[in-house]
Amino acid sequence: MSHSYYAPKGGHPGQETLLTDRAVFTDAYAVIPRGTMRDIVTSNLPFWNDTRLWVLSRPLSGFAETFSQYIMEVAPGGGSDRPETDPDAQGVLFVVEGGAELTADGRTYDLRSGSYAYLPPQTDWTFKNKGSEPVRFHWVRKAYEAVDGLDWPELFVTHESEITPSEMPGTDGKWATTRFVDPSDLRHDMHVNIVNFAPGAVIPFAETHVMEHGLYVLQGKAVYRLNQDWVEVEAGDYMWLRAFCPQACYAGGPGPFRYLLYKDVNRHMPLRPASRFEAGTKAAFRSAAE
Repeated sequence: MSHSYYAPKGGHPGQETLLTDRAVFTDAYAVIPRGTMRDIVTSNLPFWNDTRLWVLSRPLSGFAETFSQYIMEVAPGGGSDRPETDPDAQGVLFVVEGGAELTADGRTYDLRSGSYAYLPPQTDWTFKNKGSEPVRFHWVRKAYEAVDGLDWPELFVTHESEITPSEMPGTDGKWATTRFVDPSDLRHDMHVNIVNFAPGAVIPFAETHVMEHGLYVLQGKAVYRLNQDWVEVEAGDYMWLRAFCPQACYAGGPGPFRYLLYKDVNRHMPLRPASRFEAGTKAAFRSAAE
């Protein structure tokens, strides 16, 4: 089955355009509509050539603190020989448009729309756009929380078409999740999945849980319940949720509603100030690397 993935193109609206949009930032959630992803809000990164990015989320004290998420745009001939400068960071790449060559730990992978790569901490990797069109992809980064006695996860590269979605119980397949990582694999402390809704499908209760979320709408439209509000979202919009923000969904159609979902998983809750917690995590990280 072929899938549709929305990718931003930047640009600027004309001077005749009304200012009103759907962007909102609250103490529980944020909605970053696709119309805000313009040229003026792009960023650059060290050691990336002919590349720009939109930063969708970053750790914020008192909000969502576990991850960052970018939409990268690499022009033909662009890329990086030193893409990640944080040795503790793990990453997920998900391509939404174009193609590129990923080299990781000595092996080369040809990425295309729908490709998914998991990159453990300290992975030696490079990224090159050798095509004639820009490549656009999501890059989700999280500091890996090593646990003494657990090995690190391995690097892997796959494609959405190779994964059979898991149906949510009692939904007749109208709500399903494309899981790129086995939920029982406790080595992983984050999941980046694709959630799929058929037209008319719902999340029929207000999910309220400890996991932080980044939700990028790949396809379709819906009304989404965030805390006490119903908001309209469409392909290209991004929702950013702190822990315990209630959420639900109604997929209005006419086509499928699908989003890329980040969540933090499989680790104890820290019971000490961040500085002491980070020191303990780094010690376990070093131990696992030895």
